[in-house]
Amino acid sequence: MGSAGDTAWIVEQASRLGFSMCGVVPADKFPEHAGFEEWLTRGYGGEMSYLSDPRRREPGHVLAGARSVIVCALNYNTAHPHSSEAAAASRDGEPRGWISRYAWGRDYHEVLWERLNGLEDALVERFPGPHRSRAYADTGPIAERVFAKYAGLGWLGKNTLLLNEKWGSWFFLGAIITTLELTPSLTRSEAPPGDLCGSCRQCLDACPTGALVEPYVLDARRCISYLTIELRSNVPEEFREQIGRHVYGCDICQEVCPYNREAPVTNLADFEPRQFPDGEILFEPRLEWLAGMSEEEFQEKFRGSAMKRTKWRGLVRNACIALGNGKLRPGSAEHGRVVELLERNAESPESAIAVSARWALSRIQ
Repeated sequence: MGSAGDTAWIVEQASRLGFSMCGVVPADKFPEHAGFEEWLTRGYGGEMSYLSDPRRREPGHVLAGARSVIVCALNYNTAHPHSSEAAAASRDGEPRGWISRYAWGRDYHEVLWERLNGLEDALVERFPGPHRSRAYADTGPIAERVFAKYAGLGWLGKNTLLLNEKWGSWFFLGAIITTLELTPSLTRSEAPPGDLCGSCRQCLDACPTGALVEPYVLDARRCISYLTIELRSNVPEEFREQIGRHVYGCDICQEVCPYNREAPVTNLADFEPRQFPDGEILFEPRLEWLAGMSEEEFQEKFRGSAMKRTKWRGLVRNACIALGNGKLRPGSAEHGRVVELLERNAESPESAIAVSARWALSRIQ
């Protein structure tokens, strides 16, 4: 087994690569893995069939001979306002949408992979003997947040995210599964960080769609992030108004969390809002721009962006819903343009776009 000094060296290397936190944990099965099966049985995973991959509940099946997991956290918080703050200080009269702050800049998968691959290379130099490893940047059949908890990086909060007393929850998790037998960050006598949520339930109360059905339990089918990113079909009508101006993801349950109030800000330019030569920007983007975007423009604009995940039809669908939730003054130039745009989208051969556009028209006409 690797020594405590080896583990300290790994943490130091991760820090040099820009990671905010790093920990090592055995590639074991933890209680949360068993609870995940019940969560799926309740149907809370919605249409995300990939979550049923049995390897998510059996870590040893991800990599044959796996003994350890190295978990790394990368801060993506920026100094820009939260969604509620930005809405209160809108800079013009144009209808604008909201994109979850993790997707403003460069595709976080790539940013994580660069650093995880760098750490893998360092492991080869430190441990020259035969061993294998596999890095996952939120891309594989593993529950990173569970391993992160038992590696000492934080606790699983009532909003189901990993929380850390210093870093809050504005960070990505990446993992390296390895056949190396490393000394865990927490000894057998040490418990993971205690749950500091206490009696607070701000995340549950703030969720517009009631997706947090009880503390520590998320029904993804009601979650705005799921509805705007993972759901490929029509957004159920019961949730369209609550979606508000969200066009990609949602940050509300993180924004209200007390541990995020003074969370550190990253110095990585990768996570700053992307700006385009034509003046468009992904911080509070113009809804007319998004709703009128062609599939070709989508492919061009969002190359190298996490927003590829929602696909063109999903983004236009979401923008139409957000326009239907806007407060446009009848008779104004903006109102006229939006009505014309929605009427065109209402004739789209893409059902999800047409349905959302017709719903939006019924709201603003």
